[in-house]
Amino acid sequence: MASRRQWPVFTKSDTPLEALVKLSRFYGADPEFVLAGGGNTSVKVGNRLFVKGSGHALATISPEGFVEMDRLQLESLLHSSLSSNRLKREAEFKAATLAARIHPEKRQRPSVEALLHHLMPGRYVVHTHSTLVNMVTCCVKGPELARQLAAEVVWVPEVDPGYILSRTLWQALTDYQKATGRSCPRAVLMQNHGLAISGDTPAQIRRHTDWLVRTLRQRLAAVGKAPPFGRVAGSEPAAARNLIQAIGPALRGLLAAGDNLKVVTFSDAPEVMDLVDSAQGKAVATAGPLTPDQIVYCKSFPLWFEPAAGAPATALVEQLRRAIQQHTRKTRSAPHVVLVKGLGLFAAGDDLTAAETVRQVYTDAIKVMAGARRLGGIRYMNPGLRKFIEDWEVESYRKTVSAAGQAVGRAAGKVIVVTGAAQGFGLEISQDLAAQGASVVLTDVNAAGAVAAAAQINARLGKPRALGLPINVTSGASVAEAIYQIVRVFGGLDVFISNAGVLKAGSVKTLPEKEFDFVTAVNYKGYFLCVQKAAPILAIQHLARKEYTSDIIQINSKSGLQGSNRNGAYAGSKFGGVGLTQSFALELIEDGIKVNAICPGNFFDGPLWSDPQNGLFAQYLRSGKVPGARTIADVKRFYEAKVPMNRGCTTADVVKAIYYLIEQKYETGQALPVTGGQVMLS
Repeated sequence: MASRRQWPVFTKSDTPLEALVKLSRFYGADPEFVLAGGGNTSVKVGNRLFVKGSGHALATISPEGFVEMDRLQLESLLHSSLSSNRLKREAEFKAATLAARIHPEKRQRPSVEALLHHLMPGRYVVHTHSTLVNMVTCCVKGPELARQLAAEVVWVPEVDPGYILSRTLWQALTDYQKATGRSCPRAVLMQNHGLAISGDTPAQIRRHTDWLVRTLRQRLAAVGKAPPFGRVAGSEPAAARNLIQAIGPALRGLLAAGDNLKVVTFSDAPEVMDLVDSAQGKAVATAGPLTPDQIVYCKSFPLWFEPAAGAPATALVEQLRRAIQQHTRKTRSAPHVVLVKGLGLFAAGDDLTAAETVRQVYTDAIKVMAGARRLGGIRYMNPGLRKFIEDWEVESYRKTVSAAGQAVGRAAGKVIVVTGAAQGFGLEISQDLAAQGASVVLTDVNAAGAVAAAAQINARLGKPRALGLPINVTSGASVAEAIYQIVRVFGGLDVFISNAGVLKAGSVKTLPEKEFDFVTAVNYKGYFLCVQKAAPILAIQHLARKEYTSDIIQINSKSGLQGSNRNGAYAGSKFGGVGLTQSFALELIEDGIKVNAICPGNFFDGPLWSDPQNGLFAQYLRSGKVPGARTIADVKRFYEAKVPMNRGCTTADVVKAIYYLIEQKYETGQALPVTGGQVMLS
């Protein structure tokens, strides 16, 4: 079967367009057929063609994502004589295609392959860049393999996309009909491009696709599973971990073009290791691209990097800098993919979605290369065609449209880590940061809570803006593991918000020693450990890009600015946090790291204060801290009256302070009060 996913339910009441949406989403959501913005679909309704609009994702497409075209005008275009100059010809082709729209006022841009869809004989057409099929289309024996599949398979040689591809398909279909007496082949295989299948019903599309997939899998199974690139041993795990934590942050800075660093995600998936651990990996990877998708999303050539053994971070950064400069001069573009021998793949993008797209597309290319070698050898794209696609406006437009909806806001482009983020202050801070465009890592000792909270943020925003990870800030090993996982996903971080904190109120006369130790371990030692493990990553980013500055922000308390009656353990840990902040600021500014604290007033509405059993109002009532208080409400009124603003601090108040500290470039070592005037610095 083509997919294990549930085949949609098609009913007699479905309009052709509604059926097309179901069909598109089925194949669009399958990464074996469609990645990034690749692939397109269509349905013919009389003299009308509904074809996917450029830049729309098949997995989520709606009826509005299709462009209604006049087939008579498309047919006329097929017989038109266009310029012999490649770029001029495609400009003419684009203009004619746009002119064939029924509703130009909608300003939709049809797929560049609209004419191809018009030519395919079946009512429905599904064009994908199937991984399995491209093992054949990108194989030197591709034409022979296609002939061996069945007589009902049409092979289209590598040609310029757009107008020339359509005319070449037209001729291939004409020849097929003459040879077989049939008009509709089971499949059309396009060299170094992909697959097109047509049928009069979605079920016919499914049958043809399933047959092709089943047949190709059998062919691959017959040639065995030997290592495709001549595998050799890779790095030791400990060395690999250290390299990942050096190379990822370095690439974030070295590849940055604007104010924000890149997101650089790492992969050591088995198929990736097959390539980078191999004797022939460099030659295979740098010989050229296989498909247009690879060019559009990954650029034509990856950077192959072999780090100097045992090199310190400073030397590694400079080695990478030279390698990137040489690569850019040679290829006319900075690399999107960096392959590190024996280590893995780094994929760079402006945000996590973009970086993940690069990773997925290049990993798919590795699979295609491996399959093509097993079937007879890799066929790379023609250099002339490669150069054409590199400069082709149509593909750059597709990528631009696909990237629409990139993050905007005061935190856009930042990777921000928040501890104690599963609930309360930390969760609300994380929600606001994500809404303002940040990629937020929610960490908490309550791992399940952090993961669930991140999922809720992503669902609310409709974008992968949040990641949940476990962390125990009192354990150096736990903090180090969290930082490592963050580097694997994002390449590094820009802001670390040390928010995790606990409070145990009680008199110095009676507070149990274990509770004092607990408060101190979380609030004081935990802050120290977080800075200790995060700072080296931030320092490498600064090494790579000297003008770049990062931030460490402790969420402290007004109790870090003035003592708190019968709350000495908490106040002492927070006073200590201010001391750490000032000391870290003096030390870390040489690494471009600003270190500041925010000292909020009482967060009366959060669980720390308002939990009816264990909140501070309840604790203070039980301990007799508020003379004469009989109820929790009495305690709350007592503390509200201490604030000139006559209210407690809110998350919005604290978040504004966070943005201030991130945005300003001339402040470090400060303990910023956000207390409604209750505590004023002098």
